[in-house]
Amino acid sequence: MATDRLLSSQPRGEDEQLNWALRPTELSQYVGQPVLIQRLRIAIEAAKGRGEPLEHLLLHGPPGLGKTTLAHVLAGEMGSKVIVTSGPALQRGTDLVASLTRLGPTDILFIDEIHRLPASVEEFIYPAMEDFRIDVMLDKGLSARTVQVRCKPFTLIGATTRAGLLTSPLRSRFGIAHHLTFYSADELLSILERSCTLLGIAGADQAALSCIAARSRGTPRIANRLLRRVRDFAQVKANGRVSRDIVDAALHLEGVDAMGLDDLDRAYLRCIGTTYQGGPVGLEAIAATLNEDAGTLEDVVEPYVLQIGFLARTKRGRALTSAGSEYLGLPARAAPASLFSDPAPSD
Repeated sequence: MATDRLLSSQPRGEDEQLNWALRPTELSQYVGQPVLIQRLRIAIEAAKGRGEPLEHLLLHGPPGLGKTTLAHVLAGEMGSKVIVTSGPALQRGTDLVASLTRLGPTDILFIDEIHRLPASVEEFIYPAMEDFRIDVMLDKGLSARTVQVRCKPFTLIGATTRAGLLTSPLRSRFGIAHHLTFYSADELLSILERSCTLLGIAGADQAALSCIAARSRGTPRIANRLLRRVRDFAQVKANGRVSRDIVDAALHLEGVDAMGLDDLDRAYLRCIGTTYQGGPVGLEAIAATLNEDAGTLEDVVEPYVLQIGFLARTKRGRALTSAGSEYLGLPARAAPASLFSDPAPSD
């Protein structure tokens, strides 16, 4: 499946335990997102000074950028615990009540994929976020009554990859909202250097780690995953020595090229460039040609090829850019004047 591929930014079961071992535990160890970290340092110091929990925090952005990690780091900085759940797991209000009643003062409730919360559960969240109380309805009909259950002052951290799907009432109740951006190559290099220390990889030169960072799609989760693949290859083929040539050979074996693209990415671009003469073409047509799910292509493939400028997503469909055509070795087509605009009205 495409979602299980090496360059997917989605978590994978077999390496999540190793991911936890590589994650920072303190704010001083957290690399990247400098604006967010500065805001959080101020919020933490202020909250500690008042003896209050942190403000509710909404983190949104692509997967693999450290939203879950940041929740655990903040819990460590506040000297509290974190309870982790997800939007799909909270199907009834009572599910949320069970999580809230387990929280102590200044503890953190982390809800991943918060945009998938059912509407009935959101109604329980509003009073809990504002007044630290839960309104529970007992009985039905004429004997129905509401009982208020107090919960300890806590912090809700919501994480989502699709902030636009959050309802306005829920979004407005977060005191801090921040969009996590992709990491630079230098930031990924710092992460990889720390991971080498934790994994016991000795002698990895700067050029080798820079090569991994350049192919990691700006995502720490992918960078660490590639590093582990390179470590295994180096152990078997080069007595554990990680050099630029070893990185090239290891990632070539995995199908990852110098641009950080894999077989599915290249098939997607080649389909547009050859089968559909560079586009524009609809996503459903591409998905049918590749025998892939359209949602998978949109969520897994397109974000990165858009980011590096190989793809244009227009009102008329997907089209290769001149850089994308050059990457595939295809002659660049001059885009029609109407490609990126609405057609002129007829007389």
